[in-house]
Amino acid sequence: MVENKDFTYSKLEKLKSRKTIDLLFSEGKSVSKYPLRLVYAPTEGANEKVVFGVSVSKKYFKNASDRNYLKRVLRECYRLNKHLLHENTDKPYAFMFFYQTNELLSYQEIEEKTVQLFEKWVVEINS
Repeated sequence: MVENKDFTYSKLEKLKSRKTIDLLFSEGKSVSKYPLRLVYAPTEGANEKVVFGVSVSKKYFKNASDRNYLKRVLRECYRLNKHLLHENTDKPYAFMFFYQTNELLSYQEIEEKTVQLFEKWVVEINS
């Protein structure tokens, strides 16, 4: 276990602002690691360093219970690995996390891909 890490996903960290979501889709850049995609954009005057949202398409998972399960898994993967994002940025960012396949991967596979995706994002913003 990592020492002195904040493993919470507080209300302030949740991406809820319609304005911020519109900003992500209009001006955001993205990084992918199959089957995950991370869309990000720097935000102005944000209270939190990072705001984060998840999305699972109805196109791939018709049953709400499957979509909800995957969203819970994605939020949990973020919660446990968000230190990778927080430690490598000074500016506030907004993130949207997408699950983009119709395969139902295991929690371990999704977490492994999440870590790889976050590391790929760190390399991209530092280049």
